[in-house]
Amino acid sequence: MEYAGDLDVTEVWNRLWNEPNSVLVDVRSAAEWNYVGLPDLSSLKRDVVCSEWQSYPGMARNEGFLAEIEEAGIAKDAVIFLLCRSGVRSKNAAILLTAAGYQNCFNVAGGFEGDKDESDHRGKIGGWKFAGLPWSQG
Repeated sequence: MEYAGDLDVTEVWNRLWNEPNSVLVDVRSAAEWNYVGLPDLSSLKRDVVCSEWQSYPGMARNEGFLAEIEEAGIAKDAVIFLLCRSGVRSKNAAILLTAAGYQNCFNVAGGFEGDKDESDHRGKIGGWKFAGLPWSQG
């Protein structure tokens, strides 16, 4: 199995709400966390785990990604939801974590900002923000 599958942002939110041992890992870059925003899990009394899959500006692959997940103390049998801007980097992270023995890695389809619209802008088609899920900026 490559990874557990793709889930819609609303389903992810519901599962985070109902499964206290589930984890949301945001794999976007620090620049995205700072300037675009982060999911806000404060109503669930927990934090998002932030670990870059690629680093801005060169977008080089973060070779320490797996070690950062291990250092965060995420159990191999935890339900892990991986989020990026649109679902591409997070899918790759889910594949890597599954190969490393993590059993329940899901890609958050649509990501934080969703797909591009006809004007090449994000935020109007799918994604965490578009769904009206909690988030904060800066």
